[in-house]
Amino acid sequence: MGFTEGTTLWDDSGLPARQAAYRILNEIFYKNKNLDEALLQSSTLETLQGRDKAFVRLLVSLVLKRAREMDSILEKLLRDPIATLKPPQLINVFRLGIAQYLYLKTPAHAAVNTSVELAEAENIVHHKSLVNAVMRRLTREEIPMLPDREAGRLNTPEWLWNAWMADFGVETALDIAAANLGEGAIDFTVKANPDEWAQKLEALQLPTGSLRREGGGFIPDLPGFVEGAWWIQNAAAAIPAKLFGDLKGKTVIDLCAAPGGKTAQLAAMGATVIAVDRSAERVRRLTENMERLNLKIETVVADGAVWQPAELVDAVLLDAPCTATGTIRHQPDVLWLKEPKDEEKLAALQKRLLENAAFMLKPGGVLIYCTCSLQKTEGENQGAWALRKQFGLQPMPITEKDLPGIAEMITPLGELRCLPQHWAGQGGIDGFYIARFVKV
Repeated sequence: MGFTEGTTLWDDSGLPARQAAYRILNEIFYKNKNLDEALLQSSTLETLQGRDKAFVRLLVSLVLKRAREMDSILEKLLRDPIATLKPPQLINVFRLGIAQYLYLKTPAHAAVNTSVELAEAENIVHHKSLVNAVMRRLTREEIPMLPDREAGRLNTPEWLWNAWMADFGVETALDIAAANLGEGAIDFTVKANPDEWAQKLEALQLPTGSLRREGGGFIPDLPGFVEGAWWIQNAAAAIPAKLFGDLKGKTVIDLCAAPGGKTAQLAAMGATVIAVDRSAERVRRLTENMERLNLKIETVVADGAVWQPAELVDAVLLDAPCTATGTIRHQPDVLWLKEPKDEEKLAALQKRLLENAAFMLKPGGVLIYCTCSLQKTEGENQGAWALRKQFGLQPMPITEKDLPGIAEMITPLGELRCLPQHWAGQGGIDGFYIARFVKV
């Protein structure tokens, strides 16, 4: 069961769900844990039923996406600056209250009462009167809601906004920021028979072949999960592997392979796949995923920036580590945890991986480089750098003939630049950059 902004809050969603959301937000904001880590380690979340877990995820995601906007509202409701709140975690009680009342349309009395109840349960008892007063003031006053483009701009950190402005201009940057406020869709890649599985999963078949399910539900309970007929993979992330064309009988290296969505695609396309990742734990999880999908691959635990295969191969897919700013709709913690220094560090790593990947290829072999970053520092600039460095690579332009539905994403240089506002009528798509090269 899914939720969107503007839906009515469950009447029976209780205090434990709000406590879980509050504690997860504290882990992210004050201990710099990422969203997946905070969710996984939440003992409170473990005790909840499936739909309450979904509600917690919704609340946390909503606060992460709109916390800057919420704080600007809160500043007008408090007598003293936000920075003076003690304990500082109290701000997340207010953010959750604002999220429920303004964005999830919880009735005023419920928004007030549940906020006070949360403060009391989390041992912020001495601030009950403050929480009560602020939340009552919130429900009494007319709070104007910002248009999406203004809200998106306000909720984007300055360094990221400046990068998007420089790369795309103000209008596109505003569109990106607005699109990031929305919920990310749940997309599936199927091994075969997409028409059949679209019906079974009650999903829309997208132009590129991915399936998109509008309804919610517990993923392992959906038809096809146990038999390994499909896996979760955003439609943008599913594009790079499809740009190789026919891979039957060819050997492909999947660099930085975990969690394995692209690995599964390559294996299902008939390739002999060598999946490389530097993390033994991630490789273990990747192997488990391949076993569920009944796909045979070879795995290597190694640093993709230095490891080389025993023999040169036909193709390399490099989905390089990046700031992941194209996935904000799914991973809104990016708005708070990533910094310019992360981009600099990752861009340097991307260059090392690109160079090493080029030397894995046979003459005539194909390299696809991609990242789920929106910044050209991690995308277009890296593609241009690889060509300048004379690693024996030449551009292999991507065209409309390669795949349906990608025409608006193709750049003048024949690269692919997906933006969150693309496919707006179908629910959007993750931000992605893809370049294709051939070894000469």
